[in-house]
Amino acid sequence: MASIFGFRSRDPARDRQTDISRLGRLAKLLDQIAAEIEAEKNGLENRYRTKATNAAFLVEAMENGAASSSRSSEVSELTKSILNYERRIAALARQNELMKGLRHSLDAIFDESAQPSSTIKADFANPAAGAG
Repeated sequence: MASIFGFRSRDPARDRQTDISRLGRLAKLLDQIAAEIEAEKNGLENRYRTKATNAAFLVEAMENGAASSSRSSEVSELTKSILNYERRIAALARQNELMKGLRHSLDAIFDESAQPSSTIKADFANPAAGAG
């Protein structure tokens, strides 16, 4: 497109393709971070369950006299670990919600700027398909 001042602007289709590419990379990064958060949360939840089970069996054994009360420091350490796991799992849940919110915002930005074309939305939904 040419203007009366000699300034040439890019084709809107090219701008749209650039936006799709850029937003697609951002979407991929947000999805990758969300997967990392979920993997860490799953690992912590598994360790949390193990610690909680160990603590429960140890307390029960102490109450039944099968373990000496001198092991109360071990119960205390298990309790600290459990509380730390709970804090971290809660932090990861907040981070996961943030990633979902950012992804939703990204989708909303794309929806506002995109032409009502199913091809464009399909390219954005699958960034790898639009790369090339």
